[in-house]
Amino acid sequence: MKLTTAQFKTDYRKLLKTLYAEEQDELSTSEQFLVLGNLVRQYLADQWQQTTAEYNRTQRKQVYYFSIEFLPGRLLESNLLNLGILDTVRAGSKELGLDFDQLVAAEPDPGLGNGGLGRLASCFMDSLASMQIAGNGNGIRYRYGLFKQAFINGYQVELPDDWLRNGNVWEVCKESKACTVRFGGNVYLRRDEASGQLVPVYENTQDVLAVPYDTAMLGYHNHVGNTMRLWSAELPPQADDHYYTQADKAAVARITEVLYPDDSNYDGQLLRLHQEYFFSSAGVQSIIRHYRRHQQSLVDLGRQIAIHINDTHPTLVIPELMRILLDEEHLDWSVAWRITTQVMSYTNHTILQEALEKWPQDMLARELPRIYQIIAEIDRRFRVEMTPIYGAERVQRSAPFGDGQVRMAYLAVIGSHSTNGVAKLHTELLQRDVLADLYAIYPERFNNKTNGITLRRWVQLANKPLSELLDQQIGSGWRSASSELETVKAYQNDPAFLAKLAQVKLTNKQRLADYVAATLQIKIDPIALFDVQIKRLHAYKRQLLHVLGIIDLYQRIKAAPDEHYQARVHIFGAKAAPSYYYAKEIIKLINALADLVNHDPAMRDRLKIVFLPNYSVSLAEKIIPAADIGEQISTASKEASGTSNMKLMANGALALATLDGANIEIRDAVGADNLFLFGLTVDEVYAYYAQQNYRAQTLYDQSPRIRRILDALVDDTIPGIQTEGRDIYDSLLRFNDDYFVVRDLESYLAAQAQIDQAYQDQNQWQQRALENIAFAGRFSADKTVNRYAEDIWHVHHQSRPETK
Repeated sequence: MKLTTAQFKTDYRKLLKTLYAEEQDELSTSEQFLVLGNLVRQYLADQWQQTTAEYNRTQRKQVYYFSIEFLPGRLLESNLLNLGILDTVRAGSKELGLDFDQLVAAEPDPGLGNGGLGRLASCFMDSLASMQIAGNGNGIRYRYGLFKQAFINGYQVELPDDWLRNGNVWEVCKESKACTVRFGGNVYLRRDEASGQLVPVYENTQDVLAVPYDTAMLGYHNHVGNTMRLWSAELPPQADDHYYTQADKAAVARITEVLYPDDSNYDGQLLRLHQEYFFSSAGVQSIIRHYRRHQQSLVDLGRQIAIHINDTHPTLVIPELMRILLDEEHLDWSVAWRITTQVMSYTNHTILQEALEKWPQDMLARELPRIYQIIAEIDRRFRVEMTPIYGAERVQRSAPFGDGQVRMAYLAVIGSHSTNGVAKLHTELLQRDVLADLYAIYPERFNNKTNGITLRRWVQLANKPLSELLDQQIGSGWRSASSELETVKAYQNDPAFLAKLAQVKLTNKQRLADYVAATLQIKIDPIALFDVQIKRLHAYKRQLLHVLGIIDLYQRIKAAPDEHYQARVHIFGAKAAPSYYYAKEIIKLINALADLVNHDPAMRDRLKIVFLPNYSVSLAEKIIPAADIGEQISTASKEASGTSNMKLMANGALALATLDGANIEIRDAVGADNLFLFGLTVDEVYAYYAQQNYRAQTLYDQSPRIRRILDALVDDTIPGIQTEGRDIYDSLLRFNDDYFVVRDLESYLAAQAQIDQAYQDQNQWQQRALENIAFAGRFSADKTVNRYAEDIWHVHHQSRPETK
């Protein structure tokens, strides 16, 4: 859009007066942000409304992306960037006497996700709009985010993340588009005398009103405004003869209160099931209602609508669409099933069996009786059709029902026309292992779509010094066509440019050092090597391996304090699920080790540990540009893809990596010399599984170095971890180290030694960083979404140059 600085200042002053009727300097920073946010929403309103009208007028095929997580990050800068007025508003804010950076920081960072799944969904929303795809997000408007993480005596404490305390300036409540979602009660089929059709009769249900809140998702410089719709649970309007109690209100509000309630007990599992059906049912009802308003024949639904299932959480969209087509639209089962499979597609995000959702059949039958009946019929028909062809054993292993459970990943594959993994290796493992039986039955449905990131946020916004340097050196074309980043390779042997690149990194490291000093009162040297691991805290991601490497360095410095050591700062950002006791023990270990190391005068600033609490998108935007090394050290075969690996490479960090997930494709892009590889391969991990011959205790007995490192967990080297240290020690030796931490430890230490040596030659280090930046465009979310659009959704899209 076109906007002058003068017009912006006039608009801001006028809206400030309208909203607050006070002088500017009487407002808090939060109130000043609300004025600016409301003004930007006015600026984007025409674009949003016109896009919706255009989609309806042209009857464009629409994509609905269902995800239980969306992690959009702060939207102020992103919206201004995509509108093309970021520099204008920044300059105008300065002239108004506003601190623009403070206003950006005043925006709540919605914790509506717990890592890569939710951030991927938000990257895709950005790319859908930027590629002019008619794309819609569908999720839950959590009253509280995941949780606000604090450390007390080194332990993780979960505090409420009250991100909606001052409202959400970007959302619009669409109460007129609310839907009713039914839980519990009894359902039976009765033949209608007039039509002769079987119709469901519901008795004693608990009805919940799903109220949508819409947020605009803007495309980059293209006047497109798509919609992310998040649903909030409320009580339905009261009947004249019934009054709701406070307990009734609390029970309904609980459905959309928090992301990922503790499901270690029955009540928690029940709440998770209610959440998943709530947003799945509301979303599908809304889609069909909108379709019916603008279309006539439901037979064409698959040509006009694509519903994408982001991991198993929204899988209930399959039986929910069947319910509507059968019960409300009165279609024959075979017709309804054909339409449903045409509409649905599914992305699998894990190979961990414990992460493949299963619900007890009796729970689902009691809480969602009609949905259970439909799934039972899907299961019956699948068995009848497939058993004569593939045999009872294979069909039993792959049917929706098994061992008293409803297996959601299997239902997702059976009820969709496409199932994709999120990295080449991950897809191969799905086909040969996790979903092997379903792959044998439906090989044509399986495909790979490696994840991607939006460089608009992770470079243009998060790393302005790098963006400006790239503009100066290769022009600004890379901002619209990320493939143009590869042209920067022409400067790989240019000492002047490499020196500028090093200065950019130093600037970002100083910014992070200032933040760490202000928030944690820990002084870190930006000249040191910044070794970063930022991701959800889980045993398979192996933050523990990183910690053991730090223990080794600490022990070496203590044993030989006069030797030369590369100065290092190890930086962690991670949350552990509230009920994940082992992960929370690792957090305590990291913090206890940090307390020991950071206060030991023998370290002389050669080793520091920083664990930044409450990891979020906005915190990642500070850490990632400052990283020299990004640790991607999951056990080979366990990480589906990873996206922090892509964000870090785009900002010039070199990966310390196992050959897992998308690390393999990053290696193929940048070359093995431009990252540091170590550890078991997938085949070696699977060989251990097959032969059952892994013995962590033997490695401990044979290696004095490993023994010394692990003994530090239990010999009081690290104060304050008597219980946690013993539990972790036992997990590795007594319970034989599920994720091969001990097996990969010496290989990891050798790779860290290579890093120390390589960092001494800063010219060569910057050449390697440049190689990573140059090929980051290959992992653009725009390219990934392009593949979804062409291969899975079959929708119109505007290809950017890098997606052709």
